Amino acid sequence: MCDTPLLNLVCRESYNQPDEVYARSKQLGMSIVTLTDHDSIDAAESLRRHADFFVSEEVTCRMPSGTLVHIGVYDLSDRDHIEIQSRRNNFVSLLMYLTEQKLFFSVNHMFSGLTGKRAAEDFHWFASYAPAFEIRNGQMWRPANGQARQLAKRLGKIGIAGSDSHTIAGVGRTYTEVRGARTVSEFFAGLRAQQGRVAGAEGTYGKLTADIYRIGAAMFEERPATLAILPLAILIPAFTAAHWVNEVWFCKKWERHFEDATKAPRMLWDLSAGAERV
Repeated sequence: MCDTPLLNLVCRESYNQPDEVYARSKQLGMSIVTLTDHDSIDAAESLRRHADFFVSEEVTCRMPSGTLVHIGVYDLSDRDHIEIQSRRNNFVSLLMYLTEQKLFFSVNHMFSGLTGKRAAEDFHWFASYAPAFEIRNGQMWRPANGQARQLAKRLGKIGIAGSDSHTIAGVGRTYTEVRGARTVSEFFAGLRAQQGRVAGAEGTYGKLTADIYRIGAAMFEERPATLAILPLAILIPAFTAAHWVNEVWFCKKWERHFEDATKAPRMLWDLSAGAERV
């Protein structure tokens, strides 16, 4: 369910069907496919029969600072999922498990305010211990993706991409490619060797607004009683505009932070030192 007050009683974050997502991805040329639902792997159940599918999830994790971050964890088992969910309110505990099990993971859309506030110390944790950053998200505006790309390059992190699409329209439009990889294991070996390439669409205000209308239409179809709130649909462009303004402000705030860091050698050295400890 979505996390917007009141709407969380009736509206889901996505109405995509797993088989439809898989078919759409293959139609668009994806060699291998995964799903990254929030803190769930239930949708993967019907896709396990495909040899070119692997199980993943996007973990809502609490940082030592108290902020929240989305961590993408890839190619995991059912046991991994259970352990990850038991540790997701403690980043250090989660990190210990992911490292011990040698699971590939990424910090997603770090220059987005989607999960709320961000603390400067969060970036030090990311610099020190995260092997990969999401540097192209199909729902995030281009400067936010650009900031993530610059930071990943500065710290020597692996860059990945994903559609983050909550409707079928964006599925498979943003992706990570490893040339020559034929299997899941070869794909991750290539990523770890810094042979990955990101490609595809980025986010726009119009794209986000259209997706929310699509989710609303799916909600009305699933729950006809919700048609009573249809007149409120006129407010969606204003809602997404407010969200987009907040995203711009959030990105600009942290852009200034890292600009200041380049003027303060100690701040920049701290980030670089963290990267060297990986």
